[in-house]
Amino acid sequence: MSDHIQFYLAAGVFLTTYIIIISEKIHRTVIALFGASFLVVFKILSPEEATHHIDFNTIGLLVGMMIIVGITRQTGIFEYLAIKAAKISQGQPLKIMAALSLVTAVLSALLDNVTTVMLIVPITFAIAQKLRISPIPILIAEILSSNIGGTATLIGDPPNIMIGSATHLGFMDFVINLTPVIILVYVVNITLLRLIYRSQLSADQERQKIIMELEEKDELKNLPLLRKCLLVIGLTMLGFVLHQHLNMESSVIALTGAGLLLLISGEDPEHALHAVEWPVIFFFIGLFVLVGGLVKVGIISSIAQSTMNITGGTMIPTSMLILWLSGIASAFVDNIPFVATMIPMIHDMGQMMNISDPNTINLFWWSLSLGACLGGNGTIIGASANVVVIGMAEKRSMPITFMQFFKIGFPLMLLSLVICAVYLVVWHFFGDLVTIIGTSIFGVLLILASIPINKSLNKLRIHG
Repeated sequence: MSDHIQFYLAAGVFLTTYIIIISEKIHRTVIALFGASFLVVFKILSPEEATHHIDFNTIGLLVGMMIIVGITRQTGIFEYLAIKAAKISQGQPLKIMAALSLVTAVLSALLDNVTTVMLIVPITFAIAQKLRISPIPILIAEILSSNIGGTATLIGDPPNIMIGSATHLGFMDFVINLTPVIILVYVVNITLLRLIYRSQLSADQERQKIIMELEEKDELKNLPLLRKCLLVIGLTMLGFVLHQHLNMESSVIALTGAGLLLLISGEDPEHALHAVEWPVIFFFIGLFVLVGGLVKVGIISSIAQSTMNITGGTMIPTSMLILWLSGIASAFVDNIPFVATMIPMIHDMGQMMNISDPNTINLFWWSLSLGACLGGNGTIIGASANVVVIGMAEKRSMPITFMQFFKIGFPLMLLSLVICAVYLVVWHFFGDLVTIIGTSIFGVLLILASIPINKSLNKLRIHG
């Protein structure tokens, strides 16, 4: 088969797969695997080349974290945190929205978006029912917060996992460089949401008292297992912080944590592996092979060259193009295949621009991360977490329409991208200052987080 035919065949398979994924006529895992198999069958990629393009670091990190979260969710700790946040808010709906959104953002940074919303949303419905208010404003705030929080860390959102695995960037790189702007984006979004929904979220004092009477401790189902989970999560997070210094891949840290938790918890491995979302894992595998086909036939390098021609090969215009293209595109299509396509393109752009300093090309990676992750807030189909929440709401006969979400999410997404654009320009010219600020913020957050964690652990020891 000639190179010319391979070029168009690889492009056709990828575009067809992408269109079917968007249409949701066929499950995205099925069509991704079929498309990948097509490339191998027609010898655009050999089996060895296809395997080479699969990023096993991303796969390992996802599997490890899914196992840890799957075992931890059995303890009821996430429900405990949600009810605790509602009680700290004194049962006031606007404060509850802000508190649950904060819990969602923090958990999304440490776990993953989909798992977080699956844990928080049922509690949200229960609280809204007791207050006799519509849960929809709180659900929309949680969707936005899950995507915002997930942007802050290496493990918070699949695009970041993919970017981290494809580059030298580690857990602390994401935290230090992205946390400052993510905190600002979160504060702006929640402030505006409170203004937008202030007339819709109100409850009488009798209803607020019902929330204050809830017993969050009743949600904790297995204290011995919870202690083991918290220990392993703490060690895993420490491993992520130090993994670059230890010269270990993030997947090794996650899988080691999962193995340790299985060992000390006595969980049945077969039961624990049910927590792994295997369709997601195989979707990634198929996607990596599809993008590998584009790389093999030279499509990615062609797109990179075209982008260079548009921006003139200068840093700031190129980063702005990546940010806004990623943001707008990710609002309407799945950000995972989009990022999978962009990663090799950015690598090629770095080579064409003769960028030898890794810190310089990081501007492109931060642009891709911020655009792809925050772009998910633009529409109801922009991110997996959005779709999950909508499905859960529909099952409870409380549907959220596309336009209902779009009128709130899309303007806030555009505002978030404007904030990120300003931040990226500042980062480019004052990178050292941003690093100092990011490190300081991380240190302060660590100290603040340790206080309630220590109190909670002491209570668990007493009650255990």
